[in-house]
Amino acid sequence: MSKRKLGLLTGSAALALILAACGGGTDDATESSANGGDASEGTESEGSGVVDFETVVTNEGEVMDGGTLNVALVTSSPFQGIFSHELYEDAYDADLMQFAIEEIFSTDENFQITNDGAVSLDFDQEAKTATLTVNEGVTWSDGEPVTSEDLLYSYEVIGHPDYTGIRYDANFTNIVGMAEYKSGEADTISGITVNDDTSITIEYLEVHPGMLQSGGGIWSGAMPKHHLEDVAIADLEGSEQIRSNPLGFGPFAVSNIVPGESVEFVANEYYYKGAPVLDSVIVEVVPPESIVAALSNGEYDVALKMPTDEYPTYADLPGYTLLGREELAYTYIGFKLGTWDSEASEVVTNPDAKMSSKELRQAMGYAIDNDAVATQFYNGLRSNANTAIIPAFGDFHNADVEGYTYNPDLANQLLDDAGFEDTDGDGFREDQDGEQLVINFASMAGGDTAEPIAEYYMQSWQQIGLNVQLTDGRLLEFNSFYDRLEADDEGIDIYQGAWGTGTDPNPEGLYGRNSAFNYTRWSSDENDALLDKISGRADDEEGNAWDSEWIMTQYHDWQQYFSEEAPIIPTLFRNEVLPVNNRVAHYDWGYDADPEFGWHAVGVTQDEAVTE
Repeated sequence: MSKRKLGLLTGSAALALILAACGGGTDDATESSANGGDASEGTESEGSGVVDFETVVTNEGEVMDGGTLNVALVTSSPFQGIFSHELYEDAYDADLMQFAIEEIFSTDENFQITNDGAVSLDFDQEAKTATLTVNEGVTWSDGEPVTSEDLLYSYEVIGHPDYTGIRYDANFTNIVGMAEYKSGEADTISGITVNDDTSITIEYLEVHPGMLQSGGGIWSGAMPKHHLEDVAIADLEGSEQIRSNPLGFGPFAVSNIVPGESVEFVANEYYYKGAPVLDSVIVEVVPPESIVAALSNGEYDVALKMPTDEYPTYADLPGYTLLGREELAYTYIGFKLGTWDSEASEVVTNPDAKMSSKELRQAMGYAIDNDAVATQFYNGLRSNANTAIIPAFGDFHNADVEGYTYNPDLANQLLDDAGFEDTDGDGFREDQDGEQLVINFASMAGGDTAEPIAEYYMQSWQQIGLNVQLTDGRLLEFNSFYDRLEADDEGIDIYQGAWGTGTDPNPEGLYGRNSAFNYTRWSSDENDALLDKISGRADDEEGNAWDSEWIMTQYHDWQQYFSEEAPIIPTLFRNEVLPVNNRVAHYDWGYDADPEFGWHAVGVTQDEAVTE
């Protein structure tokens, strides 16, 4: 699509024209899809503009003994295939692992750890310890029992000097003796004690209530030591044991992997919650542009990661019920502000980075109209984001933070006052030193709207006098995008990304000084201080992390500060949609699903998918 043909456009008018020019949806399609159908197909909440869905589907008919569930993983890129909680990096691998490689803890509707999963937790606030005990009957898919050594091995791998993953963060440095183990000064982690064959106790430097939250500070993985111990830790990520023959204690076991394309699972006869109803599950990668046709033909029973920008094309899909829920995720514009020091495991913020001006970042936030993006592209399935903590986290979310809404006049004023001026009359502002300012924008390929949305953002920034160009002049493939982002590629100044938040509201794992996921490489002493309070490492005369009112204040203060500093601009809160074929018996997708529900309980009522 030619930039010259588009000209300089603003707001909803720009979006409408860009969308039409690139072959996207129309206002008519948006309106009809948002208002049609019953609750199971999606209806618009009165006055909200956001579509509501049911989270449970119950289909009539006698459940077959056995059968195969056919699942589509909707993505335009091959999956990486790193089947390990300790080593994987993207949501696609997580979607694949859910069938075979469970986390050790179960959770309730508030994402708090319960003791009816694979492992029970005994948390001692005064002693600053957590005791993990493997529950009876939990067995790896090869028949070997899950042991205390498997729990310990997960910590030994993540904390090892040769570890190649990105999970080592403040949650691990908080373990007594972990720093010495990480540096190679110690051969063992002194703060972890193996009590017996099924139990370990972990001692922490500091504890806080968030540790009772899934993902809130106590690691939720285990690794089959008997299967992996002969592989050097530096080689685990690429090993056959992880890529081709992974073990888990979930309801299914991996039986065959076609790298990047498909995974076949068979029922795990050793599953501790009982034998699965299904014989097998087959997951295949399906490109976004092909998924609606494939579902119409009854090729798949479930479609994971359904593209919400194409919602009108499948809103009334015969033979399927659409489930929906608020996604534990948000989309954002990130600014590159430094580099990652892998030896020190911390970000190094560069005060002279191209995007170091807070006013420049704020102006770019005010220049874009995310309400219009949500309306034009996402058909009521996304909404303007005001903070980096999603509303699904309830009181942790600060609804009073204004965030960045469309205000080009304020954007121009911020740039003028900060000294970004067009000194040579070419229509683009120079930097504060009068030098040419070209901002390289990295955005991912995928789906019909990836290009028009990227074009819209660049048009919006050009409208306030900023020369923004796509990195390499094109959209980047998913894996390449994140490889370059993690490597702090100098060809990326800003980028459009999205975060899956997990089940813990604590933002330290994404924006802490010691988080490898802090792709902006931004840090500050005040950010450290606020995160120390949230994470229970500091308190003040008014309270501490065990005081629910006080801790909420710290979360709210952090969101206000983070928004003003603008290392990222949150753009959209997201809702996700899951088509489920009407031959699938009782599927519950809610965050409050019965703890006994799982893939082992899902069955089918007939041999072939329903298509009408």
